[in-house]
This record gives sequence, structure tokens and C-alpha cells, in this order.
Amino acid sequence: MERLRHENAATVLVDPRVLRDLEVELMAQDLRLWPVATAPICTDGPRTAFQIRRRMLTAKRGAWDDAAGWVPVWIAFGESWQPGPDPLPWEAHQVLYRTLDAHADHVRYRKGLGGIPRLDVPRELAS
Repeated sequence: MERLRHENAATVLVDPRVLRDLEVELMAQDLRLWPVATAPICTDGPRTAFQIRRRMLTAKRGAWDDAAGWVPVWIAFGESWQPGPDPLPWEAHQVLYRTLDAHADHVRYRKGLGGIPRLDVPRELAS
């Protein structure tokens, strides 16, 4: 059985007031932000977003209740971070976490990456 192609991504709750600015900042570092509700890999994006948000909030037992209306996003790594078949370099993790830490009042996340189906970006958009 062949494993489906996937990519590493952080799952993050983002305050909608800073979503656009955070996305632009991440793009400048070749990190891609995908709101779960509209991600092309989700057949029912709004439901998936609801489930992810609920799971993240429940896991923190009230500590993240201020993020109940925030947007669940996946943050994946662009081509410049993809070393081919090798694991993602630690520098990529550091850049991601430094950026998120700079927005600590407006993001909630657990350190660590998960695997999601590939979020393919057309080559002309990725350049």
C-alpha cells in the first residue's frame, strides 16, 4: 500500500483581525497560510474548521477560550524549505515559531507539525 503524499503543517488558531497581515508576513518567508474552511483539500471545509477549532479549545480546558471565534489555519512550508526527500530543516521550524511567537496575543498553537494532504500551489502563483 502506497502512502498518500502529504506535507508538514502547523495547525493554528488565528485572530481574524490579524489574519491578513500574518498571511503576508508568512508569505515573505515562504510559509503558506491556508484557512481550513476554504482549503482546497477539504471536501467540507467549514465542518473541518469547526471540528479542529473545537478539538484545540477543548484540549486546553478553558485556557484558550478567548480564541473561540478565531480562524483555524494550516501553515505549510513553501518550496524553498523543501529539501527533497530529506526531513524539513530545523531552521524552517524556528522561522515558523519565531513568527508565531511575535503574534502571541493573536495566535494559539501547540508546537509540533502534523501531516496534511499536499496543498499544491500552481507554479506561477508560487513564484
